[in-house]
Amino acid sequence: MPADSPASHAHARSAWQPALLIGALILVALNLRPALSSLSPLLHQVSKDLGLSAAAAGLLTTLPVFCLGVFAPLAPMLARRFGAERTIGGILLLLAAGVFLRTEFGVAGLFAGSVVAGASIGIIGVLLPGIVKRDFPAHAGTMTGVYTMALCLGAAVAAGSSVPLSQAFGDSWRLGLGFWLVPAVIAALAWWPQARSSHHAGGAAWRVEGLLRDPLAWQVTVFMGLQSSLAYIVFGWLPSILIDRGLSPAEAGLVTSGSIIVQLASSLSAPWLATRGRDQRLAILVVMALSLTGLFGCLYAPMGGLWGWAVVLGLGQGGVFAVALTLIVLRSPDAHVAAGLSSMAQGFGYTLASMGPLAVGVVHDLSGGWSAMGWVFGLIGVCATVAGMGAGRARHVNVRSERIDG
Repeated sequence: MPADSPASHAHARSAWQPALLIGALILVALNLRPALSSLSPLLHQVSKDLGLSAAAAGLLTTLPVFCLGVFAPLAPMLARRFGAERTIGGILLLLAAGVFLRTEFGVAGLFAGSVVAGASIGIIGVLLPGIVKRDFPAHAGTMTGVYTMALCLGAAVAAGSSVPLSQAFGDSWRLGLGFWLVPAVIAALAWWPQARSSHHAGGAAWRVEGLLRDPLAWQVTVFMGLQSSLAYIVFGWLPSILIDRGLSPAEAGLVTSGSIIVQLASSLSAPWLATRGRDQRLAILVVMALSLTGLFGCLYAPMGGLWGWAVVLGLGQGGVFAVALTLIVLRSPDAHVAAGLSSMAQGFGYTLASMGPLAVGVVHDLSGGWSAMGWVFGLIGVCATVAGMGAGRARHVNVRSERIDG
């Protein structure tokens, strides 16, 4: 075959397609946390400028997480109507619009933009794992690890750079927050070839019934929700806690960013280690213990050891999130059940998770400080561990998938 023949060019294109898809997936995943983690280091400044109470600030940190759950069930419907790739491309632009909206129109724009951003992230977050399972069936575990690492990296970069960005833009929190629409637009452009070549809209569909009646499915869902609640408390409130303990906003953002960066290591290693044993219960105990130890250290321990506690927190939270995602796959008998369980775990789970940041704001208002937060952390952590002990057992949910011809 001549080197410049049409067939050789087609082969070259097909050889590049997986690499281009991986790059596009990473860029999309990088944008699924900055809208959440970029606000917390600037929350003091935003609250002061707009006159928000701690409870209102808690609601502001809760809204995007709540929307992750509320809008997650829309993802399968949109994917059936438009195709998963086209849906992700359009929703990325909606995410950029939400990031812009919360920098304009005062308090109303701030809250409305947070809703739009949270809804966008919730929809994309449900669809990406399905694309990974479909296009990388032999490497789904590795690609899930890469996807999780990209999520953590995006969160870390946003948490650590939002304050320096706002200072570089004339101490403007609006520009510091609004900057994150730029990578969302870049990701949409990088994703465009995938959306343009999508051939997955319509056709046969699959029905999964019985998940809402299955105890194991609920244990997976509650574990996903409660561990996520602790994660979004860190995203939304850890910088404020550290600022009140004596750090500057830039230092508090840097510590939060450093803790999230540490998650890169455990998010890749924890699922591999968790699948080496008979079941995942021991792994869940370890990562939950690390998460709670790090949280209590950041809240109560002397500030001289803060970075050590932040590292412990990062190792725990990176590991527990990755294990939670892994449980969705391990507890499912086939890919279609896994998609249904993922939608359930993220829909109900993130709605449950949103209560954590709100509870922190309410308790802070009622107690006038942070000392009572240990009770909040402890209650959520114990309940998450109990649910994890059920979800970590080596068994499948008792449901099956059924094909519906379209």
